[in-house]
Amino acid sequence: MRLSFGDCRLDSDTRELTRGGKTVHLEPKAYRLLELLLASRPKALSKDELQDALWPKTFVSERSLARLVGVLRGALGDSAEEPRLIRTVHGFGYAFHGDVGVLGPAGARPAAGDYRCRLIWGEREIPLSEGENLVGRDPAAAVWIDLASVSRRHARISVANGAATIEDLGSHNGTRVDGERISSPTALASGDRIKIGAATLVFRRSRSLGTTESEISTHSGGPGTNRAR
Repeated sequence: MRLSFGDCRLDSDTRELTRGGKTVHLEPKAYRLLELLLASRPKALSKDELQDALWPKTFVSERSLARLVGVLRGALGDSAEEPRLIRTVHGFGYAFHGDVGVLGPAGARPAAGDYRCRLIWGEREIPLSEGENLVGRDPAAAVWIDLASVSRRHARISVANGAATIEDLGSHNGTRVDGERISSPTALASGDRIKIGAATLVFRRSRSLGTTESEISTHSGGPGTNRAR
């Protein structure tokens, strides 16, 4: 699985961590600490739980864990004074509380042709691959939104030849496009605002022109329900 948080990317298959596009080398126990915190997020793990997992059947002082947390924070560009990713739960332990995104598999095909489709969620940019892109709270979803208001399999965005449609998958809170709750597959145009639970994402579709991109603001005329503009 490939995850993104802050300016970092983690590939659990290759065990590679990058920050700002540059490889970050972590000692094995610091990497394992990162795995533990990510897997349990946003739940806080106690110092005892972490020490048992990192140093099984071995007595170590709390200083060893604190040092390891400091190493990990340094690698991620985080700090104890102004934590963005790793939160200290005083008198208890630590928790990962940064926003985490799930990226498509390495080498995943982008939208076909000269078009590029993606979603913008806050500071995150999520590329959409040709074919079906699941949106939901399931960690395996192409667009993973870890919010209680989002169903595990909330919606599906299908991309074909650069055109995209969105379909609600019977979610509890529904899916809205530009304020309208959809009940059937709906074609997306660049700039559409998609409401998934409490999350608002913006769909972007652009055409590559050499080394630049030109935003496509008109409706693509793809399959699905056309909405009045």
